[in-house]
Amino acid sequence: MSAALELRGASLTYTTRRGEIEALGSVDLRVADGEFVALLGPSGCGKSTILKLAAGLMPPSSGQVLLASEAVNGPGRHAGVVFQKPNLLPWKSVLNNVLLPARTLGLPKDPARQRALELLALVGLAPFANDYPFELSGGMQQRVGIARMLLHDPQLLLMDEPFAALDALSRETLMLELQRIWEQQRKSVLFITHSIQEAVFLADRVLVMSPRPGRIIEELAISLPRPRTLETLGDERFMALCQHLRRYFTHA
Repeated sequence: MSAALELRGASLTYTTRRGEIEALGSVDLRVADGEFVALLGPSGCGKSTILKLAAGLMPPSSGQVLLASEAVNGPGRHAGVVFQKPNLLPWKSVLNNVLLPARTLGLPKDPARQRALELLALVGLAPFANDYPFELSGGMQQRVGIARMLLHDPQLLLMDEPFAALDALSRETLMLELQRIWEQQRKSVLFITHSIQEAVFLADRVLVMSPRPGRIIEELAISLPRPRTLETLGDERFMALCQHLRRYFTHA
């Protein structure tokens, strides 16, 4: 299967007043076409750094970052990104927030508007197209962010702890919603999280990172059947996978 994203020996070292800091060790990572990969690790291990490298927001100090076998040399249309906070513009309607990438990327106006409306229906927010962000719950705002990410039909979705700021019930709801959207769209996904349950529930594979300088120290295939439901959270196989991963984050 071809790769949507590859990191080959990618590392990042940056300079501070105290000297050089090795944020990311040599990382080899692959996300196949249509695959959902979760990247799990402690705070400060370089998870978000990998996402920024994949998005072309910064170059690696060494190694390569490839999208569909071509080098990533800067931000572009190849990826859609969702961060922990949706960063919606409060003075724009939900529809116009989804349309924000259209102007930046020079998308034709009418087809972009039609796609934005279709995406709002996909994430269950069609009735709220003319509302404003302050009128929505946190989970609804994050759905707007997901719709905006999908507007230009990127082949790779990069998600940086998108549910971290939400309450437990909202997180469970959005896990189900994201799974549904992924099953319909079949995009390639790199999902950054520090939640073991999120990683096991959503992913085809979970990659575990070490503390800084971050390196991938385990790759765990998740063979649970899909679609996964809230009952999956109580499944013995699910709990065993979570327990296996938890050993990396339990300190004596």
